[in-house]
Amino acid sequence: MINSMAASHAVNRTLYDPIFEAGKACREAIKIHGADKVTNSTLGVVLNEDGKLAVLPTVEKVFRQMKMTDFTTYAALAGNPDFIEAVKHIVFQNTSYAGYFSAVATAGGTGAIHHAIANYAERGDAVLTSDWCWGNYKVICAETGKRLQYFKLFNDELTAFNVTDFADKVENLLTTQNSLLIILNTPAHNPTGYALSDDEWDKVLEILKSHAANGKKISLLVDIAYIDFAAERKIAWSFTQKFGDMPENILTLLSFSMSKSYTFYGQRTGALVAFSTNENIIKEFDETNKYSCRAIWSNVNNGAQVLCVKLDNDVNLRADLENEQAELRNMVKRRAEIFVDEAKSCGLKIVPYKGGFFVAVPSENPVAVCNELHKDLIYAVPLQYGIRLAVCSMPLTKIPGVATKMKVAMENV
Repeated sequence: MINSMAASHAVNRTLYDPIFEAGKACREAIKIHGADKVTNSTLGVVLNEDGKLAVLPTVEKVFRQMKMTDFTTYAALAGNPDFIEAVKHIVFQNTSYAGYFSAVATAGGTGAIHHAIANYAERGDAVLTSDWCWGNYKVICAETGKRLQYFKLFNDELTAFNVTDFADKVENLLTTQNSLLIILNTPAHNPTGYALSDDEWDKVLEILKSHAANGKKISLLVDIAYIDFAAERKIAWSFTQKFGDMPENILTLLSFSMSKSYTFYGQRTGALVAFSTNENIIKEFDETNKYSCRAIWSNVNNGAQVLCVKLDNDVNLRADLENEQAELRNMVKRRAEIFVDEAKSCGLKIVPYKGGFFVAVPSENPVAVCNELHKDLIYAVPLQYGIRLAVCSMPLTKIPGVATKMKVAMENV
């Protein structure tokens, strides 16, 4: 009997996602006990205090005013030119950039990450990211014939970015590879809420420049999916000014997403952004990634691109949007502060949180701890190095007591 018709590279592929599995268990508990009794900390979306999906009013208003043809028209293969200009304006926040810039529209931030991994890491080579990371990086690497390797995100005291281990891992990989793609998720890191400081950014770039001076090709992808939940907009985006004088053999990439910042999760629209001091590298970027767009999805959501342009081009709409984003950001921040303060009071160790959807708790046995929390009808996501709490989806009334119960669960395990 034939057991498989899949090509050899696709045989035995299965997908286990702890986020979706935790969400499934939580939904079953809600069916039995009711939503008011269950604390759901599995959802990576912002919920209002009533438990409903938060929607930015200005986004909804503009969306409902758009023409049907905005949604039914095909978009340009690499993204509509006015959308690319809007993304450029968003990225640089009215500041100048001395180098060359481009972007291609992608199917959400995930599509941007896919293109970066597919086109800027050699098949068989390693892609480097932090040990605390979004699990889908590994899936995309496997899908495109790459492998994912890790550096330790935090120092031994879990207080700061581990510059030493980052430097060691970069050096080790560049002894066997001629090029390297590095993925840094900052600010509002998923799943920890960490953000590199200015000093840490300077050290990271110094390390990369030292290897570039030896002729190595380095691509740096910054995953900014949660950036508008990190800090006030101009502060959060200020790190992009550090890339103006990079050597021409360092390509800087950003994965821009409309999902979180615009509460537009289901429309699956984002962009892979590139900037370089070498114009030819940007011209190559345009052609290489347009090719991938055509091969994978042909083109992406036209309506979402039109909406982004309308919001960015209108000064009043943009101001309203930024005010509403600030309200959501502050709501999530208040929730996180309650948990972080209680964790400090009860002695629950957490990794440094600076903003964003998630707070992370280190654990040697995260699955067992999460199962223990189920006794208190608290549902969180077990990861390799700890537990992810989605404070973005937890109403304020359900957060007090969670840190203490996590501490007890860890002691019981």
